[in-house]
Amino acid sequence: MLFAPIGRFITLCARHAWLVVALFCVLSGAGVYAGMTQLGVTTDTSKMLSPRLQWKQRSDEMARLFPQKENLLVAVVEADLPEEGQETARKLAEALAADHKHFAFANRPDANPYLERNGLMFLEPKPLAGILNDTIAAQPFLSALAQDPSARGLFGALSLIAEGVKTGQANLAGFQTPLTGFANTLEKAVDGQASPLSWQRLLGGQLSDLAGRYQFVMTQPILDYGSFQPGGEATDAMRAVIKDLEFVRSHHAKVHLTGQVQLDDEEFATVAEGMVAGLVGSLLLVTLWLTLAVRSWRVVLPIVVTLVVGLLLTTGFAAVAVGTLNLISVAFAILFVGIAVDFAIQFSVRFRAQIPTATGKEGMYEALRMTGEETGHQILVASLATSAGFLAFTPTAFLGVAQLGLIAGIGMLVAFVCTTTLLPALLCICHPPLNCPSMGYVWMKPVDTKIRQHRKWLLAFFGVVAVIGLALVPALQFDGDPLHTKNPNSEGMRALSLLIDNPQTSPYSAELLVKSLDDAAKQADRLDELPDVHDVMWLGSYVPTQQPEKLALIQDAASLLLPTLIVPNPKPAPDAAALRAAAASTANALAEVQDKLPANDPLRRIQAALARLATAPDATVEAANTALVRFLPPELDQLRTMLQAGPVTMHDVPPSIANDYLLPDGRALVEVHPKGVMSSSGALRKFVGSLQKVEPDMAGTAVDIVESARSIVRAFEQAAGAAVVMIAIILMIALRRIKDMALVLAPLLLSALMTVILVVLLPETLNFANIIALPLLLGVGVSFNIYFVMNWRDGVKFPLASPTARAVLFSALTTGTAFGSLALSHHPGTASMGRLLLLSLACTLLGTLVFVPALLPKRSIDEE
Repeated sequence: MLFAPIGRFITLCARHAWLVVALFCVLSGAGVYAGMTQLGVTTDTSKMLSPRLQWKQRSDEMARLFPQKENLLVAVVEADLPEEGQETARKLAEALAADHKHFAFANRPDANPYLERNGLMFLEPKPLAGILNDTIAAQPFLSALAQDPSARGLFGALSLIAEGVKTGQANLAGFQTPLTGFANTLEKAVDGQASPLSWQRLLGGQLSDLAGRYQFVMTQPILDYGSFQPGGEATDAMRAVIKDLEFVRSHHAKVHLTGQVQLDDEEFATVAEGMVAGLVGSLLLVTLWLTLAVRSWRVVLPIVVTLVVGLLLTTGFAAVAVGTLNLISVAFAILFVGIAVDFAIQFSVRFRAQIPTATGKEGMYEALRMTGEETGHQILVASLATSAGFLAFTPTAFLGVAQLGLIAGIGMLVAFVCTTTLLPALLCICHPPLNCPSMGYVWMKPVDTKIRQHRKWLLAFFGVVAVIGLALVPALQFDGDPLHTKNPNSEGMRALSLLIDNPQTSPYSAELLVKSLDDAAKQADRLDELPDVHDVMWLGSYVPTQQPEKLALIQDAASLLLPTLIVPNPKPAPDAAALRAAAASTANALAEVQDKLPANDPLRRIQAALARLATAPDATVEAANTALVRFLPPELDQLRTMLQAGPVTMHDVPPSIANDYLLPDGRALVEVHPKGVMSSSGALRKFVGSLQKVEPDMAGTAVDIVESARSIVRAFEQAAGAAVVMIAIILMIALRRIKDMALVLAPLLLSALMTVILVVLLPETLNFANIIALPLLLGVGVSFNIYFVMNWRDGVKFPLASPTARAVLFSALTTGTAFGSLALSHHPGTASMGRLLLLSLACTLLGTLVFVPALLPKRSIDEE
């Protein structure tokens, strides 16, 4: 066996302690250099899975063919008035489009001239007829405004209404809402609190509601991949423009940032937030547990230095072998410290319990040799088994954990080398006192005895627990939605939550690439019939249907309206005196018909406000004029434009729209939006499943989320099976008996099933971040169990009273502290990882300290 060779090797390292320390200083320096120059981090969750997967290939192909849809930074404008939102979005888009240093493009998808001109054509005939009839009814009012687009013209139009009331020809039933809005604005202006009037709501009515509440500015920032936040400079440039926008300064508009770039940048910021403080706090607590475990700073210092050196070497390996860490593999540092500390504690606790026959330096060498012979082979087997558990994930399609598995797997071997070389050298230099038999828990002997006496009942209890855990395995839910692992309080996620309920702006959609536009039309009709589909968009969706019927309605309205709306020479802007005179005249006209107005008619309020405005100072009158008609000219222009709509075909759809749905080779894109809210994984799976029954080659974000979940679960099933087989082989070679191998694996499986019970009962949803608890469970569980089984083989009578139990307990405390720092993270994915790691660690500890002592077969040397 390796008992003696490991002991002699450790003694050799101790005798040449300073040389060993110097060698590791050089290696650590190389690791630091490699980490600083070659190691990066990416928050791109799309790189978590292998590009060899068919669905991933389709997804990557879509990104390649439609690059304008990738890496977007989106400004969502929310304003008090639609016009304020449009003006804010327009100025923002113009400023960003001119910034070629930070943005490849910036545009407003909902402000395309083609869509503005044909806006009425996309309505159904019945609501279109209603809107046009209301507009025709307001023709005298609109005519007066077109001739004089000022408050003077507006007051004149109100005088016409008064004349209609006077002669009994005015039906104001349909105008109560716009008149109330006008009254509110006018009263505020007279009171010196002028704010713009929304003519879009006043004239557009229900049409204004169809445009939606938000305005969008879509940008593709120029990313700096050398930065931890590639979109940081572009985002800062956008914020600098936003803060100087008029309606943002006046607090009438808010601009929220979201999109892939914003979410990815926030992801790293959230992961990094508090990381330094958490790491420092974790190290302080780990140092405390180490002090309580080994009771001497002369041992704590070598352990901490060994851990730091091992971590630096592992980081150097990660830099050379991987180069760029992802959001999962970045946790390798926590895992390394959490598991490698176990090796160091096991060695140090047993080292302090040695009773050498020699004194001085020779006594130290003898104690190190005895420790190496006693525990070196155990740590070797534990490190190999733990490494195998991690490396089993390396060949899987889940690149996030595959990368972690490679780094952590090699890290376990690095930890073994450091524990058997650097740690003995440092212990020799620090020269701690030996002969500490109190390293064990003598008071635990009665507990050992009780466990042995009631082992059948304990085994029966754990057997029931295992059956329950096995039955609950199908109840485990895996949530593959990366949005659910992000901080919901970040700006990007808050902005996304504003849009997620609207199928048109929801991030959950599916896409299909077909050979031609004819195929796109056929597929759109098929998919649109599915009950889970809200709508299907393709290039033909931008060509209005029933055009002859709609154009007839529009042209009839245009024949009546356009002659009075198109005014070659409108009146010049009035001065304050002219505005006061117009206000006084209209106030008098309305006063004459007061007796014919209902008590709550808004015209009464308008008359009173106009009477006050007629005597107001110039500044108040001019501010009222600006507030009342600032947004009138654009609205009249829009009305003129829409009334001049003509027949259109797919050839008339501009490239700015067509390029999102048609490729140069004739292939066409079909985009499917789901019905209902897709924030739950069950609803998303149902939606994607219904699409894949019709067309298996679907792509898009919804498909990516569902398929990634399936791929991750499949990868873990494969890796878990491979890990158990590899660990079993290593144990079989090391222990040479099937029974002993089973004694190590049985508590490992029990710990896994107990973790399943807790995950289901709490509940704790599995996701791509916290599922790494599985390889950790394998690593820690194997490590702890091996020590107890090998001690049992070596004749140890009271496992819980031995130094090994002390080492296992404090190893669990240090590991739990490391994981606890993750559980306190502001990042939901990282926090769920920490919680699940703590749960699995608790189950592992319970299995090791209770189940294993009960499971170990009785020997002739055991006491009754």
